[in-house]
Amino acid sequence: MKSRIYRVGLTGGVASGKSTVTNLFRTLGVPIIDTDELARDVVEPGQPPLERLVERFGASILTPDGHLDRPALRTIVFSDHKARADLEALLHPAIGAAAESRSAAAGGPYQILVIPLLVEKNLGSQLDRVLVVDCKEGLQIRRLRSRDGSTLEEARAILAAQASREARLAAAHDVIKNGGALAALHAQVSALHARYLKNAAGAPD
Repeated sequence: MKSRIYRVGLTGGVASGKSTVTNLFRTLGVPIIDTDELARDVVEPGQPPLERLVERFGASILTPDGHLDRPALRTIVFSDHKARADLEALLHPAIGAAAESRSAAAGGPYQILVIPLLVEKNLGSQLDRVLVVDCKEGLQIRRLRSRDGSTLEEARAILAAQASREARLAAAHDVIKNGGALAALHAQVSALHARYLKNAAGAPD
């Protein structure tokens, strides 16, 4: 069931510029619900999802002070499809519930929900609009290698584990092209902001 608040799902591949675009919408006063932030919140020490993760994957996924060791967990699930499916089954309901709670409290004429796995999990039907931040795969790989120190092989493997660029674009109502020029991003975000305000007020698209 759709929220009464007009909701735009923002997604994109790794290193496509989702955070930059999100921050531009935030500066315009748009409420942002970021599922990556919520994913961190629900695995804080003492939270039931973290306890369930330890039951499934063992205490090796914890740091000495009891927090989730994300690199350790990532190593376990990255190349193991069953482990990744178990991780998602344990976390996604809690993240979804937190997103709905945050959305209900955030208000605003419309909201941006940042959902990296929107396409992979077929969540578009739960939203009023799907916005994809897009860039060429070669640029994603260069950004990944620069940002994380990934090898070319590692960067390609990370991209291969996600939905394809074509699948994301096919799911999009709107696309922001992020070739790296901040001024161009500003212009695209401003235009979409005006459109979403009209849509949220009931004007036809």
